[in-house]
Amino acid sequence: MAFKMATTGMWVTEECKKSFMEMKWKKEHRYIVFKIDEGSRLVTVDKVGGAAEGYHDLAASLPADDCRYAVFDFDFVTLDNCRKSKIFFIAWSPTASRIRAKMLYATSKDGLRRVLDGIHYELQATDPTEMGFDIIRDRAK
Repeated sequence: MAFKMATTGMWVTEECKKSFMEMKWKKEHRYIVFKIDEGSRLVTVDKVGGAAEGYHDLAASLPADDCRYAVFDFDFVTLDNCRKSKIFFIAWSPTASRIRAKMLYATSKDGLRRVLDGIHYELQATDPTEMGFDIIRDRAK
């Protein structure tokens, strides 16, 4: 079963929702990268990062010349010594990507976010400096 995003006619596959729930509840994944298949009009899982992988693995998995969506589960300890977790949604749209891809990803973003329930923060990045680890850390606290 797929979930339809009404505004763009795109569909989010069941695998996207299932992988996100495994990340959110079971902590099986550290991050998930999603891509849009323009031919089939489906949002699919492109890459899944294991629980032992980190933020730098996510950043390295994003292509330099194509758009992607990603979710990252950031674990941290507060000043009160409490363990917390925040889920970040990243809209990756590098300057080297095609205009058509940028527009498609921009118009489909809200539909995917509605399907992925439980996202705390959103980042939009066109180059790695706009989504650095320090930005994630500062936003979460």
